[in-house]
Amino acid sequence: MISLKVAPPQKKTIMTREDIIKKVNSTLAEEFEVDESKISPEGAIKDVLSLDSLSLVDLVAVVNYTFKVKIPTEDLRKIETFNDLYDYIEQHAK
Repeated sequence: MISLKVAPPQKKTIMTREDIIKKVNSTLAEEFEVDESKISPEGAIKDVLSLDSLSLVDLVAVVNYTFKVKIPTEDLRKIETFNDLYDYIEQHAK
């Protein structure tokens, strides 16, 4: 008889807003090569990260990969500040 060991289901860890802010800031600072101290909740994402239309695609990909959150184009237009991004991730994280 073959005995299979099945791992118990892992509990899903829910990120707090503080966790989301820390992860967003560190991930985007590294990805877009900016000093993390330049990222503030009121900061305009496009200005702080020096994003053009192609870089916006990278931003969406990073958020999707890191947080498993997809940002449709119509929603992306509404996300202007880092605070908007934190809110969006907090509301849509699975």
